[in-house]
Amino acid sequence: MCYYTKVDKSLCIACGSCGALAPDIYDYDDEGLAYNALDNNSGQANIPTLFEDDLIDAREACPTEAITVQQTPFDLS
Repeated sequence: MCYYTKVDKSLCIACGSCGALAPDIYDYDDEGLAYNALDNNSGQANIPTLFEDDLIDAREACPTEAITVQQTPFDLS
């Protein structure tokens, strides 16, 4: 199964949980806000199968539900 992800930076509170749980997927910008480091938060990169459990753990742990995961690439418009 393919998964794609992105972070809504307007909801992110820079708690660090996603980077702790999925460091191969999420990183932080200069303001400490999370983003998908695999595709600069565009939601276009298929998350490698190896990281899928970490992806789901990070989404479930996000206190503000800023992380979105879906099975198709995100719309760029």
